[in-house]
Amino acid sequence: MVWACFSSAGTGKMVKIDGKMDGAKYRTILEENLMESAKDLRLGRRFVFQQDNDPKHKAKSTMEWFKNKHIQVLEWPSQSPESNRESVERTENCCSQMLSIQPH
Repeated sequence: MVWACFSSAGTGKMVKIDGKMDGAKYRTILEENLMESAKDLRLGRRFVFQQDNDPKHKAKSTMEWFKNKHIQVLEWPSQSPESNRESVERTENCCSQMLSIQPH
């Protein structure tokens, strides 16, 4: 499994996840990669983060992490097939591009 981020400004970091991801591991990945990606993409501190409704994404401790970091999180409808399909297609395209430029 991988965690990756992207924006209209380009692609951010991609992280290989070993083992099962729980809320603590998710927050560690965010801590170590999200803000650095935002900096690399020149997004500054004023960006909106989007994630799905996975329980570890919506956990109270995760939402508190975003609040403490002053990161705005986009509300995401729990059942949105069209939006999910577009997001998956964009993510797949982004990951393919990132993998094609990664040194082997």
